[in-house]
Amino acid sequence: MEGGLSPWMMWPQGVNMLGEAEDMPLGINGVNPCLDENGESHRTSRFELMNRHKMDTGNPVLVVRRGQPFRLKIYCDRPFDEEKDVISFMLSVHPMNGERVSHGHGTVVHLPLQKEDDGVDEDESDWRAVLESAEDEVLTVSIRPSAKASVSKWNLAIDTKMAGTDQVINANVSVDFYLLFNPWCEHDYVYLEDETLREEYVLSDTTMIWRGCNRSFHPTVWKLGQFERDILECSFLLLSTVGRVSATYRGNPIRVARALSAAVNSNDDNGALMGRWSKEFPDGTPPTKWVGSVEILQQYYETGTSVRYGQCWVFSGVLATISRALGIPCRVVSNFNSAHDSEASLTIDYYIGESNNHLSEFSSDSTWNFHVWNEMWMQRPDLGERSDELYDGWQAVDATPQELSDGMFKLGPAPVKAVKRGDVNVHYDCDFVFAEVNADEIYWRYRGPGQPLKLVKKDPTKIGQFISTKAVGSWEREDITESYKFEEKSCDERITMMKALKQASSPFARIYTNEEFHDIDFDVEIRNDVKIGEPFTIILNIKNNSEDTPYPIEGMVHVDTVLYTGKLRTPLKAIPFEVEVQPSSTSSIELHVDFEEYYSNVLDQAYFKIMCSASVQGTNYEYFAQDDYRVRKPDIKINLDNEPSIGAPLYITATLENPMPIPLTSGVFRFECSGVWQPVEIPHDYIEAGETAVIKFRMTPHLPGSAQIAAKFNADELNDVDGFVSFDVREDTSELNAGRSLKEGLVFT
Repeated sequence: MEGGLSPWMMWPQGVNMLGEAEDMPLGINGVNPCLDENGESHRTSRFELMNRHKMDTGNPVLVVRRGQPFRLKIYCDRPFDEEKDVISFMLSVHPMNGERVSHGHGTVVHLPLQKEDDGVDEDESDWRAVLESAEDEVLTVSIRPSAKASVSKWNLAIDTKMAGTDQVINANVSVDFYLLFNPWCEHDYVYLEDETLREEYVLSDTTMIWRGCNRSFHPTVWKLGQFERDILECSFLLLSTVGRVSATYRGNPIRVARALSAAVNSNDDNGALMGRWSKEFPDGTPPTKWVGSVEILQQYYETGTSVRYGQCWVFSGVLATISRALGIPCRVVSNFNSAHDSEASLTIDYYIGESNNHLSEFSSDSTWNFHVWNEMWMQRPDLGERSDELYDGWQAVDATPQELSDGMFKLGPAPVKAVKRGDVNVHYDCDFVFAEVNADEIYWRYRGPGQPLKLVKKDPTKIGQFISTKAVGSWEREDITESYKFEEKSCDERITMMKALKQASSPFARIYTNEEFHDIDFDVEIRNDVKIGEPFTIILNIKNNSEDTPYPIEGMVHVDTVLYTGKLRTPLKAIPFEVEVQPSSTSSIELHVDFEEYYSNVLDQAYFKIMCSASVQGTNYEYFAQDDYRVRKPDIKINLDNEPSIGAPLYITATLENPMPIPLTSGVFRFECSGVWQPVEIPHDYIEAGETAVIKFRMTPHLPGSAQIAAKFNADELNDVDGFVSFDVREDTSELNAGRSLKEGLVFT
């Protein structure tokens, strides 16, 4: 029949040309992704994607980890015949941004179904599909992704045919699933041996971030929320679309970490979060108002527009959320007196004029009261054969846009072990991280054009103090300073500094050194427990160690309000002094600052810069000291009024005392809780001076296990007030099942 179908092609399916029945390939009616079983074994059961069938919020999507088998149940139209039926699985990455997927790039995989006892030598880098059981029309199949597979959204399709034939039937049934890094798999680059560490750095959805200054720092609770709605999808969007990591390389945690450090900030692209370091945020949310990452990432995923605004701890919190969502162990690290070495000299150079003013035009170096970055756990095979000894483990990664790296605002991964050894040329950006924790602070006196610079002070111990992260399994601070640097002033520390300077080709430039003078000691004294609303006093004690010589001394004590980055200084109060200190005696200079004096000028997070300078008459000796200070804000206290259980209302009481002598107006409380999909916002328009506000509300937990409530309060007169409580949620199946849909999450033709 010209131009038509051959007669046999029009014959009814399953019947030969003689009208006799013939064997047909196995038909597939549906696939059960075994969400509960796979979620438990892969530690992914808390992802909102995996629970949509239970909450009636949409179709669920399977989330599993690479290098570890996951189970499917396949429903057939007849019993499976091992001798005749051949089943194959075609797995392919969902292409994003028009990227091409192919076998050669490891983004398309063809798997024949094998028997468990096939005796095939296993290679952990290979994919494998194994038939576990065949009961009537139901097959139980185990799919093991490669431990090096692309961390992406995948699709699994099924083909069937009869043995010895070429006729293939596509089942028209497929399963989508997200494949994550697997720190439980020894063959994964992010393998982390200790289960308690995996629980803390992968599964915990709340952390603590320390802020403040070296004199007074405090924890802020941060809800990571890596399992909540849109978070995993947004993480892959940032990685592939903004970070431009193709599916071929999304299984490499080194590339992933480096790309994410750029994709979280918006400086080079349409990243998740826009930074601003100023005292005004009229067109966005002030960084101090965020309680966690969830709202930021959900807003970005919905709008595709960079969220305003973030500062270092916000960037770090968002990066920690994305890292844990993708399966890379990650923690948040705070460094006090953190150096910003813009000149790559491994020193922080300050130039001081005659009136003790900072001459910022001479250098853009600065010391931040604190800075927050991340550490991600991974192997570094890119650094050579011995990298397992030298550089595997925690890697510093920083999403705060500070300095360019390879032409973009990104940093890391920098091996923390390399930073401690002073190996500043190791990839990536070890020199910058080394300076952040171990630079020497240098103060130069500038007396005008043509005059030699005078080295007034060199402080090798100030930079990099109290390097902190949340302790494993508790809400305490763990000091990890030792992992970044040797003990200050130790022989090892000085040797490491000189090694780093030599590698960086930046030897110290010394023009004129300050005269050594031991007859006079200076010491700055200030209380560290002052609450906002209270006055504070700065005391400069001057001790004359000489037994026979009096010394006339003149100088100045002054205090400025300042951002935590050391920028935007606003002069607050100063007192010049002239005093003659008698032999073997002490004189004190006091600068008293009342609440009314500092409140109207305080910036952002209530930081102050204290500076003391003095010259000893008749000598060439000058004293200069600079320190950071912060008045303490109150805490929100949270109490649970009943026992927490899944699906049941949890009643909560929160209290906040106003410590200031003025009322708080237009206040808003915000509460976020683990396992609760929506935050709670409660306005509180007026809190009288000294009054305690009492807030009562309720939440309904949806997930069992450890949970936390993070609280934030902001008013016109007082912002960035925190509180938190940790508790366990028990599973009450009677209440839980009463209103729960029992859909199995089947995929049907």
